[in-house]
Amino acid sequence: MAKSKTVYVCSECGYESVKWTGQCSDCGAWNTMTEQVSIPTKSGAFSNSVSTITATAKPLTDIDALDEHRFLTGIKELDRVLGGGIVKGSVVLLSGDPGIGKSTILLQICNALQDKLNILYVSGEESAVQIKLRATRLGVVGSNVSIMSQTDTQAVCEYIMSQKPDLVMIDSIQTMQLSGLPSSAGSIVQVRESTNMLLRTGKSLDIPIFIVGHVNKGGDIAGPKVLEHIVDTVLYFEGERNQSYRILRSIKNRFGSTNEIGVFEMTEKGLNEVENPSAMLLSGRMSNVSGACITCVIEGTRPLLAEVQGLVTTTGFGNPRRMSTGFDYNRLNLLLAVLEKRLGLYFYNLDTYLNIVGGMRIDEPAADLAVCMALVSGLRDIPLDEKLIAFGEVGLSGELRSVPRVQARITEASRLGFTECIIPKSCIKQISNVPAGIKITPVRNLKEAVSIIK
Repeated sequence: MAKSKTVYVCSECGYESVKWTGQCSDCGAWNTMTEQVSIPTKSGAFSNSVSTITATAKPLTDIDALDEHRFLTGIKELDRVLGGGIVKGSVVLLSGDPGIGKSTILLQICNALQDKLNILYVSGEESAVQIKLRATRLGVVGSNVSIMSQTDTQAVCEYIMSQKPDLVMIDSIQTMQLSGLPSSAGSIVQVRESTNMLLRTGKSLDIPIFIVGHVNKGGDIAGPKVLEHIVDTVLYFEGERNQSYRILRSIKNRFGSTNEIGVFEMTEKGLNEVENPSAMLLSGRMSNVSGACITCVIEGTRPLLAEVQGLVTTTGFGNPRRMSTGFDYNRLNLLLAVLEKRLGLYFYNLDTYLNIVGGMRIDEPAADLAVCMALVSGLRDIPLDEKLIAFGEVGLSGELRSVPRVQARITEASRLGFTECIIPKSCIKQISNVPAGIKITPVRNLKEAVSIIK
């Protein structure tokens, strides 16, 4: 029998080292090296053995693409993010901050499918009575939903193989463990091996599995990064606990787009779908206030309008403060440098704050123009027209670059009552039909755009 040896594994990235170090040499995290015992295999154990498994291959032309079967959950926003429903045999990792609604949406899926499917809900964190109380509040009363309070992964997989439910939910993977492994529940090895066992079980029986994963202090999914590579789909809940709106974003999806988002509102009865996210994000706007500009971003297949707020004020410190919520901080500093260099508008001695209203996070460069116009409006203390919308990518020379799907953005702006749209001049060729009641103002550079603020 091979002797066991002690190794130190990083709890953030899974890097292994024979010696303990204060900082992981792979990901750079501090105080994440934990001691674990590993049992190496004998040298040559695989080279001298003969495999009894016969491998087979299938010509690509003989594979039927229509073999993909999906379950519609009845929750349109969730089906959109999943790419059209739950694929049989798929493994979906659902993650997010504590209390953001992960367990709630799983029970709502049970509520939507309880008359069609036999569902197994496995919880390692709550008792069956606690789940029953929350299920009653959400209206889940179907007899086809079975609750199991179990943390042993092998016992769960054996139950799945014997009962063969149509859908399995694991809440959460950090509480599951294999008794044959020496490490504790939630460790790198336990999380990885438990997920692998659930994956093999679900794939062999063609059963879809939802797995809840916790996040660490930095907001990333806890456990090794390889966990995201094992599963088929990774969904992430965004939003603040003190706000009612939640955004479900697809980070990885082998069966659909990774750019789709679903918008929900947290209520006492659970998560309600938001059918018109643009109207929701623009609700409560104040008129005749400086430092606010509306932009349009593309999330998956849908255009969304969002309000960008910029506040520029005299600093009370030696060094001015820069703060960004919902927008990349480094991108904000880059746009401030362009405004100073190309337009002669100086922010070096002013505190600058940027906020995307509604808990929305914007990563698309198309929001650059709206950010610049909001900051200039705040600097000059001159309000923008409340019916004006702007989008476009800003280059380092102050030029405005083209953005995709201009026609869809303009149509969405017109639908919500906007009357003027500022776009890069290079986007004119993308417009095939200008909706009635909206004026298109093409501009070549940032200087022409901010000249509108008078």
